[in-house]
Amino acid sequence: MAEPSTTPPAAAAFHPLDPLSAEEFRAVAGLLAGEHGVGPGWRYASIELAEPSKADVVAFDATGTAPDRRAHVVCFERAANKTYRALVSLTADAVLTWRHVPGVQANFTVDEWEECDEVLRTHPDVVAALAKRGITDMSLVFMDTWTYGEAVIPDKYKGRRLGWSDTWVKAAEGANPYAGPVNGFHCVIDVNSMELLEIEDTFSVDRPETMGEYVPRHIPERIRNASTREPLRPLEITQPDGPSFTLEGNKLTWQNWSLRVGFNYREGMTLHAITYDDNGRERPIANRLSFAEMVVPYRDHCEDHYRRTAFDIGEWGIGFMTTSLELGCDCLGEIRYLDAVLHNSKGEPYTIKNAICIHEEDNAVLWKHVDHDGAQVRRMRRLTVSFHVTVANYEYLTYWRFYQDGNIECEVRATGIMVVSHFEQGAAHPHGTLVDERTYAPYHQHFLVARMDLDVDGTENTVYATETEMVPMGPDNPYGLSLRQRNTPLRTEDEGKQDYDWQSQRAWKVVNDNTTNGLGTAPSYKLVPGGAFPSMFDPSSPIFQRSQVIGHTLWVTPNEPDERWPSGEFVNQSGVDHGLPEWTKANRSIENTDVVLWYVFGIHHITRPEDWPVMPADTVSFWLKPVGFFDRNPALDVVPTPAKACHAAADDHCGHPEGEA
Repeated sequence: MAEPSTTPPAAAAFHPLDPLSAEEFRAVAGLLAGEHGVGPGWRYASIELAEPSKADVVAFDATGTAPDRRAHVVCFERAANKTYRALVSLTADAVLTWRHVPGVQANFTVDEWEECDEVLRTHPDVVAALAKRGITDMSLVFMDTWTYGEAVIPDKYKGRRLGWSDTWVKAAEGANPYAGPVNGFHCVIDVNSMELLEIEDTFSVDRPETMGEYVPRHIPERIRNASTREPLRPLEITQPDGPSFTLEGNKLTWQNWSLRVGFNYREGMTLHAITYDDNGRERPIANRLSFAEMVVPYRDHCEDHYRRTAFDIGEWGIGFMTTSLELGCDCLGEIRYLDAVLHNSKGEPYTIKNAICIHEEDNAVLWKHVDHDGAQVRRMRRLTVSFHVTVANYEYLTYWRFYQDGNIECEVRATGIMVVSHFEQGAAHPHGTLVDERTYAPYHQHFLVARMDLDVDGTENTVYATETEMVPMGPDNPYGLSLRQRNTPLRTEDEGKQDYDWQSQRAWKVVNDNTTNGLGTAPSYKLVPGGAFPSMFDPSSPIFQRSQVIGHTLWVTPNEPDERWPSGEFVNQSGVDHGLPEWTKANRSIENTDVVLWYVFGIHHITRPEDWPVMPADTVSFWLKPVGFFDRNPALDVVPTPAKACHAAADDHCGHPEGEA
């Protein structure tokens, strides 16, 4: 790996889309402590920037007039089990609103997750119960606490802030804990009081001889010695003159692209104000891109798994789960990093170093043609902005990529370690795959919801469903060759509920019908779907009722600042989806207005032995592609790659005509 640059981003003036700073987190906590007594006995679930309106940002960019700097806060009083929402003005140093939100549970915090592990591992009842199973070294035990959905909360514990735990045992210090499930052993804990409510000790399975290790020193020698893999020779990625992008504070510019990088506790990295400089004309494409929810239901009703439905964004927050990219070789080349500042449950700030990676990548050929006069080849370079999160056993690696031809790609890679269960000799395991001796990994799904506020050449857009259809054979089409494209405007929210159709290759264009390109047609960006799959839920399922967003591939809504979370703001212990299903009951107009696209994609994970003991990255992606946004290929002006960069022979000019370099 080329040594990453440690040069900090160039200092830049304040911008209202900048994430909250450490000083601002402290100021928010200080205000709420002073005015509402938020302190010992309370937890902060979230503090995040209340983003300014589009009009306020436009005014700031034009005149420098800064809008009121505000923060949204969710906190809760543990003893009373009461959740509160607040809006704080940092500009005025005042609490603008403060209200109790009855009947909800805020997102879990990292502090609670760690405290649950400590409390349960040291509880005498847990220690005694595990000792009966022959587990006595508690330093090898890990208690992984999960959240509840309302449908599976025992009646006697209704109204409490609850967690339930898996129990895992490592084979040795530093070994893989997820290779050692303690089947049939789960704890129920009141997360406010940290009181152990119940030990569910329902069944046990003798631990089979497995090989669940991935750290080299724990992999058995017989397996390491069996490897026939040749060592790789170095692959150096260098940019001796530095990268081609410019980073000023959180503003990033590269090859006609301009955008701002944001960050918050729930969505993690967010991208804002994405524009393209089209020969001197700054053209807006997207106001804001992010992930708004991640739903991971395990499709196994058995005792160990029936509660296992994770809302990694709504119940936990992938910002909180973001990992530092200084811990491994996650990015190659000439890299620039951005840190992220967040807060713990006391409201105290902390910094995730190198939370966001920005770098350029070579991506093979951009365009090429060979004829009798020679060859014209242009290599493709792309700008990648990425962040990685670890949610217990799984890692999610998110990459937004910007291309010289105006394309935007969103790619997500899932890796990490699968949840597994042991089973008795001869027993069935119909809802998962055998991955080791008497060990199966349950089937599950990873639904990701991308929230995309696109502004194609302005805020007034219309979404069209675009489909290919066969022209019937007949006198005008005797060979059955002809195809035609059908573009259907989506005018209401009901029409905006769309599903992927392989047969018609359905995609969706965000069109600005108020202007035209040089060819006289309306400019647009097309959402090219990828990784789409059906929910495979009975609509009456209580799991589906919490996450009805997964019932469609695409939802289109008018842009409302308060409509941010597709399964509702308070997902923890929810029973009903208070997000998109409720908003779209009004069946509002989505024609020629400021629209938001909610795209549902992900991984239908039918588990494999090859995914064990650590999973090779499973990759899914979708694209935003210009369609008539430009009058012609916008990458015509990309210059050829110098011949010396091709490492070709002296008489080879890297595919360029003689004299052209």
